[in-house]
Amino acid sequence: MKIPSFTNINLTKLFKEFYESEKTAGLLLIVCTAVSLILANSPFSSGYLNFWQQNIGFVTDAVNLNYPVYYWINDGLMAVFFLLIGLEIERELYIGELSDFKVALFPIVAAIGGIAVPALIHFSLNAGTETQSGIAIPMATDIAFALGILSLLGDRVPVRIKVFLTALAIADDLGAIIIIAVFYSKGFSVFNFSMAAVVFLILLFMNRKKVNKLYLYLIPGVFLWYFMLKSGVHATISGVILAFVIPFGKGDKSSISYSIQHSLHRPVAYLILPLFALANTGIVIGGDWYKDLFTLNSLGIVAGLLIGKPLGIFLFSFIAFKTGLIKTEEKINWKNIFGAGVLAGIGFTMSIFITLLAFERDSLIISSKIAILITSLIAGTLGFILLSIFNPKKESGN
Repeated sequence: MKIPSFTNINLTKLFKEFYESEKTAGLLLIVCTAVSLILANSPFSSGYLNFWQQNIGFVTDAVNLNYPVYYWINDGLMAVFFLLIGLEIERELYIGELSDFKVALFPIVAAIGGIAVPALIHFSLNAGTETQSGIAIPMATDIAFALGILSLLGDRVPVRIKVFLTALAIADDLGAIIIIAVFYSKGFSVFNFSMAAVVFLILLFMNRKKVNKLYLYLIPGVFLWYFMLKSGVHATISGVILAFVIPFGKGDKSSISYSIQHSLHRPVAYLILPLFALANTGIVIGGDWYKDLFTLNSLGIVAGLLIGKPLGIFLFSFIAFKTGLIKTEEKINWKNIFGAGVLAGIGFTMSIFITLLAFERDSLIISSKIAILITSLIAGTLGFILLSIFNPKKESGN
């Protein structure tokens, strides 16, 4: 019997678009982060930081939607980002690299290792302290940043590694979404959650009845977001839920799932993720900022992302391969797997997002962000260097 291979790749147009948009978003994130840090530590600091705190929206007797600008980005626009992630997960599960269980086991096992080991490292340092809730911060991989760095190597890195890292990050995102939904809910409201459940059931009914008009899903989707926002379960989860009730069909151009995914790539890459970076990386760096890097929480984040990620991804994959749990008909280049694991240590968007959910104290949030930014920079640089060495310019790598 022929063994399925994760490396037998037939790239779809939508995957190529996803990869291109994510690598562009990664490069834009670098620029926006640099701009945000510069402005936050310039004479314009006060005006820049206050802008994100300005309330916009409206309040009525029945509805309160008056929130700061950063809140609209983190809880509103990021729901659209999660919608895109959900659509990509759905595509991968139906017709992509995760559709064949035997093939999918490779990136899934790698993702489990990349989640479990960093979490264990952070927990071992912070168990029983107020920063224990930051356990999920080093679990996350920023797919946009990672693919952005990978794209700088061009064709030197085999396509199979790009697909592996993308599939791994998608499985990683799914794990992060579950963790956010289960462990980072606050002030739970039974009424609003029940209303969200009703909207979901309506959407599911429409899906089963093969309703194929996109606006008939998006309008209830707004109500789903609102009730989730008010329920205490993080509002961005509504984006993922909505993605899975939008009909997938055959996944071709006639599918409304394909249509909305295709439409969202550029807005997410060029608007939503850059705005998230601008709103959340405006950190005023004091003279003693480096001292916070030696707190248990910061050490857990740094060690989790920089050591735990590549170690977990490599070890879990290697053990699963050696024990026969995962099989491929082609030889695996373990150096490239390790290099991809190092790149997966770029936490950024998801790590910062989880930080905002995990902590309320400003000093903890700021020190966590600094640890994430520095570690992501190191992981990106180190991953780039390692993959450059493993894949020399004039040689074709595995």
